[in-house]
Amino acid sequence: KRRLVESVNREANAGFDVDVLTLGFARRAATYKRADMIFHDVDRLRRIASQHGGLQLVFAGKAHPKDEEGKKLIQRVVQVGQSLEGSVAVAYLPNYDMELAGLLTSGSDVWLNTPQPPLEASGTSGMKAALNGVPSLSVLDGWWIEGCIEGVTGWAIGTDDTCPDEAADWTRTAQSLYDKLERAVAPLFYTNRPAFIEVMRHAIALNGSFFNTQRMVGQYSARAYLG
Repeated sequence: KRRLVESVNREANAGFDVDVLTLGFARRAATYKRADMIFHDVDRLRRIASQHGGLQLVFAGKAHPKDEEGKKLIQRVVQVGQSLEGSVAVAYLPNYDMELAGLLTSGSDVWLNTPQPPLEASGTSGMKAALNGVPSLSVLDGWWIEGCIEGVTGWAIGTDDTCPDEAADWTRTAQSLYDKLERAVAPLFYTNRPAFIEVMRHAIALNGSFFNTQRMVGQYSARAYLG
């Protein structure tokens, strides 16, 4: 985490602090991944940060060159992040690559994932975070439907049902995100650090030990090719 904070401050001059709860969000900048959902209610986000000891958000990810909406999404995250200066520290890191991805998935405190169900194919960034002891705060889509043990390996946002109304789903999911951050994640991080570390340990022991290529290839071999 210290390496991540130093990198963020060097690249973005964001004033990150190693002792502040840090949420990471790094993946391809596509609109269905809804990177800006955390900004649905900036006033509530400010209150959560002020009541619990602070909040830092670090983003990274590139849009496809022809994806104009993806580019606008990045612009929105940057603009809203700038408007939150002084209350919530926000950084969008450029030049997203494997090295930066490794730094983010190992240095964040919590991995944030807010896709539009059922569009998440897998969610490999969350699996990489789990291997590094970084629990997820995620919508129940992709791998997290299997990987989430509430309060043990991380925390679920919303429910596993698919809402046909995209606008209603956005509002419902955003409120769930704030509720979980305010009532579960931030209090645990700031007032019961040993319990938060236990969640980190379980992310490695339960998720990291199962959601990996070695297990996947072994199952394919045994069930599809040798069975």
